[in-house]
Amino acid sequence: MPTKAFILIETSVGKTREVARSLQKVSGIVSVDIATGPYDIIAVLEAPDITSIGDLVTEQVHFSGVVRTVTCISVGSN
Repeated sequence: MPTKAFILIETSVGKTREVARSLQKVSGIVSVDIATGPYDIIAVLEAPDITSIGDLVTEQVHFSGVVRTVTCISVGSN
């Protein structure tokens, strides 16, 4: 069973749609939603383990236009 994480992403002003389009192309990201509130995008990632989640975030999610991220690892579901 893969590890699932929710990534809360704050983008630079005017870059939200561009960042969202780029994230949709990243392998391991299963959904990308533009949101309102303190974060501009919420992405759902799945990877084999927590180390792979960390690698995915640091190597594929942190790029120009992304100001800050918060990674929330899922610990279960109903």
